[in-house]
Amino acid sequence: MTSTTSQVYPVIWQDDRVLLIEQNRLPNEYTFVEIKCCDDMAHAIKTMIVRGAPAIGVAAAYGMYLGARDIQTESRDEFLNELEKIGKTLGQTRPTAVNLFWAIQRMLNTARKTLGPVEYLKTVLLETAKTINAEDIQTCQAIGDKGLEVLPKNPEKLTLLTHCNAGALATAGYGTALGVVRSAWTAGRLARVYADETRPRLQGAKLTAWECVQEGIPVTLITDNMAAHCMQRGLIHAVVVGADRIAANGDTANKIGTYSLALVAKAHKVPFFVAAPLSTIDFSIGDGSQIPIEERDPVEIYQVGNTRLTAEGVEFYNPAFDVTPAELIAAIITEYGAVVPSELQQFQTKQVV
Repeated sequence: MTSTTSQVYPVIWQDDRVLLIEQNRLPNEYTFVEIKCCDDMAHAIKTMIVRGAPAIGVAAAYGMYLGARDIQTESRDEFLNELEKIGKTLGQTRPTAVNLFWAIQRMLNTARKTLGPVEYLKTVLLETAKTINAEDIQTCQAIGDKGLEVLPKNPEKLTLLTHCNAGALATAGYGTALGVVRSAWTAGRLARVYADETRPRLQGAKLTAWECVQEGIPVTLITDNMAAHCMQRGLIHAVVVGADRIAANGDTANKIGTYSLALVAKAHKVPFFVAAPLSTIDFSIGDGSQIPIEERDPVEIYQVGNTRLTAEGVEFYNPAFDVTPAELIAAIITEYGAVVPSELQQFQTKQVV
């Protein structure tokens, strides 16, 4: 299945299955993968067919329903026990992205609180997954608008830098960091976006640049180690990135390379913003030292396509994320507004689980 539309929705419920954009094949192929069971969804999340913390959460919600649909029992207790096992299976796929666990917990809580026969519980779970999907799109649009309010007022036309992909592909649609970019573009305040290529998986080169081209947003791709040079030359007015998990104090885990980008921004007095839905904030952990950091297959480092880049015998270290300390972040932009990291606690009561 292929599509040529510029409206990007990476997770789609259609009939009795989920359609996922196969993000590993972008930008050369825009294809969808059909997901009909929980195990297939777990594989899709693990192998980054679907990626980006909010999109993973939406996908996991549908994965919970697909798993629930296959539970063959009329016993409520047995059903809930099996549903918890399904949640554990999905939770083992990507340990850093807290939206994954937030969505799983929301689906579990919904099942526990819903009265009625098992078949009715299954129906409610599907509706809950659809609600999570729709809410995320609305949330990202709100993040974009709130982010526009805190961007520098001068110059009138801004050049923004982003890292990795926090666009429509990383959410249910529209995006978080790229949602701010989209809102700035729509408002006539964006001159250009610079996209880090984002080694080793090149999400900036493959995904962010592709999204911008789809919508006619001027985009310039740079390698990760060019960011300091661009700031030194005054080419960047602000940095906007997404997040996979934010600790209660504002420390933020995002794609590897984000921390160094924040340090460079600080050195050049360029404001550094994090854009993420409230579901990305993990109020159960005090600071970033408690955020688990996923390590991925070193083949992502030493091989591009079928070409090996290094000599045999070299050792590798491939963390997928790093943690940016709160003091380097000018503001965290959520659907409820932008705040300095120390003020995040005011949003805790608004978080839906």
